[in-house]
Amino acid sequence: MNRFIISATVFVILISAVSVSAEQRWSAEFRAGGAFATGDFSDADMGTGLDLEATAAYRFMPHLGVYAGWGWTQFITDDSFAGEDMDFEETGYTLGLQFIHPIGAGKINYMVRGGLVFNHIEIEDDEGDIVGDSDHSLGWQIEAGLGITMGDSWRLIPSVRYRAV
Repeated sequence: MNRFIISATVFVILISAVSVSAEQRWSAEFRAGGAFATGDFSDADMGTGLDLEATAAYRFMPHLGVYAGWGWTQFITDDSFAGEDMDFEETGYTLGLQFIHPIGAGKINYMVRGGLVFNHIEIEDDEGDIVGDSDHSLGWQIEAGLGITMGDSWRLIPSVRYRAV
């Protein structure tokens, strides 16, 4: 399992998010990334996690749009208050505004996002059984990154995001 996390982290460094655009106003984004907890969950050392997300966006002004999506983040712990070899999985929804603007006349854009998240955490044992589940909670997120245009419909978007739930 550690080999999977290391491979996933390397993949994330190479590709943070890929955005597919259709008809300029609508876009879909598929993201694989690393997740780093800024604190521990009770006494569980969260370590590095894996994040997957799908988002759709609608641009209603030249550089401003709204986005909504669903995401899944997994943190694997060796020892926690819930027992040994537990997975902490955060899943939920996101909604917010995004601003994407070109830098000069090139193919690079900067992107800034801010919005709400509605997430919960499940604790699973090594057999995949749920041993704990929190209620959904409302939180917020901010994100910044660069969009590199790759053809007419593709954009690579490495970014950094902070979430608080």
